Amino acid sequence: MSEHIVKSFDEELERLRGAVQEMGGLAAEQLELSLRALLEPDPELAEQVVEADSEIDALEQRISQDAIRLLALRQPMAVDLRQAIAAIKIAFDLERSGDLAKNIALRLPVLKGFANRGTLETVARMGELAGWQLHDVLRAYSGTDPVLAREVWLRDRQIDDLYESNFRVYLTYMMEDPRTISAYTHLHFVAKNIERIGDHSTNIARSVYYLAEGVPLDEPRPKGADAKTAYVDPPAET
Repeated sequence: MSEHIVKSFDEELERLRGAVQEMGGLAAEQLELSLRALLEPDPELAEQVVEADSEIDALEQRISQDAIRLLALRQPMAVDLRQAIAAIKIAFDLERSGDLAKNIALRLPVLKGFANRGTLETVARMGELAGWQLHDVLRAYSGTDPVLAREVWLRDRQIDDLYESNFRVYLTYMMEDPRTISAYTHLHFVAKNIERIGDHSTNIARSVYYLAEGVPLDEPRPKGADAKTAYVDPPAET
């Protein structure tokens, strides 16, 4: 294979990675804006989230088309083959994460005037954890880092635990005052969307691990208090 062909192939792979990273940045921004709109609340922020979804959808289609064309024309092997397949799989998970952030934004008008600020902040904290999951797994992808990918995969249980705890709290409030059933039902779906974004980050982590190591990440994952990888709050930005 000539040097020119090799260089051209490498450039195609790099463009594919760049598009995935761009898509990841947009999905992370969508989640962040939806959480801000939840707490403020700000209908304009929510509208931004909804409008940005079409851009993420378009990127997912472009990545899939480019990766399929690369597979057909270049017939890559080994790590290059894994690069193309990982791009398709990760783009799918990022597109779904964007859809879930949009779903959060669409439910926010129903929560306008919601009185229990503490409950909203707990959901936002859950969203913050999901945001850092997404941020870290994108870093793992950028650096083809299997260690960080595995850490993200292990951390997902924390979001699941918060989701389950929140659901029990919502049931208590709804039983005490049936007038709150509608609002807490919508808040529960907001929390469910966040939990699913965490799940998609773990899917991406598995794709990154396979990309780096060439073997699936299929070890048993600790549950709840048995998990050895604890979430550490990111340092405050200065």
